[in-house]
Amino acid sequence: MSDSQPNVQRFIDALPHACDLGLQAEPGCGGGVARMSMPYDPKIVGDPRSGVIHGGAVSALMDTCSGAAVLSHPDYVGATATLDLRIDYMRPATPGQTIHARAECYHVTRSVAFVRVTAHDDLSDPPVASGHGAFTMTHGAKS
Repeated sequence: MSDSQPNVQRFIDALPHACDLGLQAEPGCGGGVARMSMPYDPKIVGDPRSGVIHGGAVSALMDTCSGAAVLSHPDYVGATATLDLRIDYMRPATPGQTIHARAECYHVTRSVAFVRVTAHDDLSDPPVASGHGAFTMTHGAKS
């Protein structure tokens, strides 16, 4: 797998909400796989009593990571946008811990890319959240 971490970071840097969340590309990106992290920040806590990060911030991480996976796919030829993203939240993220996401673009058609994504903190099982989605794929991609 080629490491497309710099390309993924450029994608993140072009998205104001991703910058505000502190998203960072991680090593191991390329070939339809993207990895990124979101550091713990009190600004994105959803419940001040527990210190748990808001689910909306987790979903933004997972959506951005999924889009980056499409962009890193060998059949990618243009722009992408989220058509559908279903996220199942398995447990609250542990307060104070960075959340890491890994997305894989596992199938593409002429116009749609299909992605699986998970988010973890320092505990690997169960994940904080798991999801799958469909993203636009510019016409011209291999089927």
